[in-house]
Amino acid sequence: MTAATLDHRKNRTAIFALLGALAMLGLGYAAVPLYNLFCSVTGFGGTTQRASESDAELAARFARSSSTPDISIRFDASTAVGMPWTFRPEASKDTIQIGQRDMAFYYARNNSDRPVTGTATFNVEPEQAGRYFNKIQCFCFTEQTLQPGQEMRMPVLFYVDPAALDDPNMKGVEQITLSYTFHEAIKAPEEEAS
Repeated sequence: MTAATLDHRKNRTAIFALLGALAMLGLGYAAVPLYNLFCSVTGFGGTTQRASESDAELAARFARSSSTPDISIRFDASTAVGMPWTFRPEASKDTIQIGQRDMAFYYARNNSDRPVTGTATFNVEPEQAGRYFNKIQCFCFTEQTLQPGQEMRMPVLFYVDPAALDDPNMKGVEQITLSYTFHEAIKAPEEEAS
């Protein structure tokens, strides 16, 4: 083997190694958005679905045209460590007809002496119900800022998709728990400097 051939093989190996490293780096950055997309499409891990008013109207029309059963919805709330808010559901439980829109309210109060911006994470239990629990409007879609001592009622407009009735994994599910946790929003470096 000549020195030129050996150098050519080394260069080709180095290029493949570099391309492999760049591909792994790219997958590392794409992993979280791809996982979030996977969860939102499949309902994996209790991730709820976002729905439009027209989707909700179709589900409601189906519920009115058939005798769909009721299901119990339990509401849960917590705050992350260090979050200076009181946060709770106004009612801990509701019973709704599958396919019908319903609205629940959560209460939040900033107990600190400074403005606090929070963001809510959420999930649904049991996990298999996540793909059928559709939120039309929710405070969790945007950050919420409360001034010192400010209180706020925050609505969640939702429905349970009638397709849940055809899923064998949903057989025997009589209650769905919608759970939120408020975290203090991470400040951008320029916000912290001011």
